[in-house]
Amino acid sequence: MSRSLLDRRALFSSAAAAALLAATGVSAAGPTRGGRLRMALSGALRDDTWLRGDGLFMQVARQGVVFDTLTEVAADGTLRGELATGWTSSPDARRWLFDLRQDVTFHDGKPFTAQDVVSSAASFPDGAVQAVGTYQVSFTLDHADPRLPMRLAQPSYFIRSAHAPDSGIGTGLYRVENFTPGQRLLATRVADHYKGESAGWFDEVELTSIPSEPVRGQALGEYLVDAVDLKAAGALAGLTDITFQPDHRHPAQAVSTDVIQPATISHLRPLDNLRAAERWWFA
Repeated sequence: MSRSLLDRRALFSSAAAAALLAATGVSAAGPTRGGRLRMALSGALRDDTWLRGDGLFMQVARQGVVFDTLTEVAADGTLRGELATGWTSSPDARRWLFDLRQDVTFHDGKPFTAQDVVSSAASFPDGAVQAVGTYQVSFTLDHADPRLPMRLAQPSYFIRSAHAPDSGIGTGLYRVENFTPGQRLLATRVADHYKGESAGWFDEVELTSIPSEPVRGQALGEYLVDAVDLKAAGALAGLTDITFQPDHRHPAQAVSTDVIQPATISHLRPLDNLRAAERWWFA
């Protein structure tokens, strides 16, 4: 694995970041860059597409790997922008304006604009979405929703390209190299991603579909994968090189100790709110 230093101004922009390093035992040089993260996941189907399929496999593939959302819920529960840089609402919380990043490109080199958000939100269930210039969109809701920015962080609101909506072309940290529906995804790190060196330390991410929980556990126990989702510790309970989140009594996932996890892990959804590929790294 190759090493890469984080921008220290970004890394130590808050006391929480420094505490993260201290808690995980990582030096000030920052997380290690490199390696292939291998996850065995449930929920994949042979008829999955980039637009259809809501099992865990496709949720991780979309939000944690290939695509971005307008907003993101951090591991500590705070809301922050991802493809959006900021937002404002009318007093009645029915009309919202979102400002968009201007330094983002899709994996095929096409620039990200407001039209991509409009196209992605064509079936938005409770309102209308319109472009307001090249880098601003408006949401006009049928009913007031003060939590709209939080809602747009959910995996169902991923942003795809208007010019190739059915493809696996996103703005996420990893570019699709091979995708077999219901079976496997292999993706590689985008070299010039807009997030720079603040996230996404694996060189590659491989998702494998294993429907059987005991078989997923066996794959982890035999070092064939680095992380799995599961609901019972089973035969893995006595292994010291595997950790369970949130704990071994009621786990949502099991992870090899070769994978370093930040001090704060989101349990909103499995695998650090689906974002293990961009938030974790190898020891």
